[in-house]
Amino acid sequence: MHREPALQDALWWATAPPAPAAPPLEGEAEADVAVVGAGYTGCSAALHLAGAGCSVVLLEARCIGWGGSGRNIGLVNAGLWLDPDEVERRAGPRHGPRLVEALGAAPRLVFALIERHRIACEAERRPVARAAHDRRALARLQAHARQWQRRGAAVEVIDARRTAELTGARGYAGGILDHRSGTVQPLAYARGLAAAAARAGARVHEATPVLRLAPAGDGWRLETPRGTVRAGRVLLAGNAYAEGALPGLDRATVPVGCFACAGPLPAEAAGIAAHAFYDTRPAMLFARRDAAGHLLLGSLGRLPADGAEAWLRRAWRLLFPGLAPPRWRHRWAGTLGFTPGNLPRLHQPAPGLYAVLGYNGRGIGPGTLWGRLLAQWILGACGADDLPLPVTALRPVPARALRAAAWEFAFRAARLAHRPR
Repeated sequence: MHREPALQDALWWATAPPAPAAPPLEGEAEADVAVVGAGYTGCSAALHLAGAGCSVVLLEARCIGWGGSGRNIGLVNAGLWLDPDEVERRAGPRHGPRLVEALGAAPRLVFALIERHRIACEAERRPVARAAHDRRALARLQAHARQWQRRGAAVEVIDARRTAELTGARGYAGGILDHRSGTVQPLAYARGLAAAAARAGARVHEATPVLRLAPAGDGWRLETPRGTVRAGRVLLAGNAYAEGALPGLDRATVPVGCFACAGPLPAEAAGIAAHAFYDTRPAMLFARRDAAGHLLLGSLGRLPADGAEAWLRRAWRLLFPGLAPPRWRHRWAGTLGFTPGNLPRLHQPAPGLYAVLGYNGRGIGPGTLWGRLLAQWILGACGADDLPLPVTALRPVPARALRAAAWEFAFRAARLAHRPR
C-alpha cells in the first residue's frame, strides 16, 4: 500500500472536535458483531447495530477517520460520478434502479443522522456545484442533469455567469447545481458517528489492528495486539484502507491518490468558493471553504512534495486569476478505492463475514448508507436479495498494480494542463 502522510497534516485534524474516548482493546471481549474500520461505513454500521440492541465492538487500527473519512474535502454528494442511466446499465435491471435511488437519497441520510445525533461537523446544506471546463463537458453535464431530473431530483443546470457567481472561479462554460448535496467537516462527522455509536452502546477501540481473523465455533475470533474478540458476525469496513484482517481484501480495489491543500483566505478573496465545487477536467479540480474561512484546493493523483508549490501557483491562477492566494498551511493526501466498472462491491466471503468497498471517490454518502444497509442485513431486517447490489465473490482486481500506475500517469499528465490559457 502507498504510504500515507500523517492525518495530523490535514486541516480537519486542526479543526475537528475531539474524538470520543476509545482506548486500545485489552483482554477478552465478546460481541454479537465486530466491525473492523472506524470510517463512515464502520461507524454508521456500529451506530445502527447498537441502536437496534446488538452488542458491538468497533475496532480501528489507527484512529477514528484515519483513512479516507478524515482526508476527503467534505462534499456530501448524491449518486456516483457515473450518470444514473449508466449506473442502471452496469448494475443491471434488478439492482440498478434501487442503487440509483438509494445513492441519490444518501445525503438526506447523512444530514438526518447529523441532526438526530447533534453531530458538530460544520454541516451545511448549501448545494455543491459541478463546473464544466469546456462546452463538450457542459453538454455532458446537461445530459447528466436531465437524467436525474427525470427521476425527480433537484439538479439544476447553470450557465457560465451563474457558475462564476457561485464559485468565484473563472473560465467555466457552465455547470450543474445539485440541491440534494452539501458539505461537512469530514473528520468531525466520522468522530461524531463514532461518538453516537458509543452512546448507543458500541465499544470503540482505536490503535487496535486486527492481526488475525479466524472461524471459531459458530462465529469468529479476532486477534489484536493486546486482546481478542469473539463475535457472531464480522463486518470489514476498511474500503481503500483494508489491510491485514482478510487476505485479498486489500487487492479488491485499485488505489488512486487524491490530495488537498488549505489556508486562510485573504480579505480580498473572501467571496470565492461560496459554493463548494468540483469540475470535469481529466484531473478534477475541487475547491471549497470551511466555516473558519479556509480555502481548500485539490486534485487527483499523488502530488510529489517538490512539485506542490508549482502546482498550487498554476491551479490558483487558472481558477482565480488576479487574486492573492492563501498562505497554504496544510497539505495532505489520501487514497480512493476504485473498482472495475466504478460501482461499489458487496461481499460475503464466508457465513457471518461481510465486506463492502469501492466507493470510487464518493465516500460520505455511500459509506454512511452502506453502513446502515449492512447493519440491516446483519440484523435480518432485510435479505441479500433486498440490497441494491448483488453479493459477489471477493476477487483481486486483475493487473491491479498496472491499473494504479496507469491512473497515476494519466493524472500527472492531466495536471500539466492546470495552467492559465
